[in-house]
Amino acid sequence: MESEITGEYVVYILYSQKLDRYYVGYTNDLYRRISEHNRKKGKYTDNGFPWEIKYVERYHEKKDAAERERFIKSRKSRVYIENLIKLGLRNIL
Repeated sequence: MESEITGEYVVYILYSQKLDRYYVGYTNDLYRRISEHNRKKGKYTDNGFPWEIKYVERYHEKKDAAERERFIKSRKSRVYIENLIKLGLRNIL
């Protein structure tokens, strides 16, 4: 799975059972980014350790991933995020 997701841009949704919260972001290296979220750095995500990947969308262009991340965050809706997750991992080419 790593080679399928690393090297292109992905929008991802993480979940922290400890906080019962979701985190939305984008990156060009999902596994590096997850490991960063799951180590102490004095940031927001430190409190939610461990974060689990719940949803991924793939993009070829950074601008498309950034726009999609902003769109998801603009919904400000847990229901919207949970409905995306119900769809499962999405491949957008």
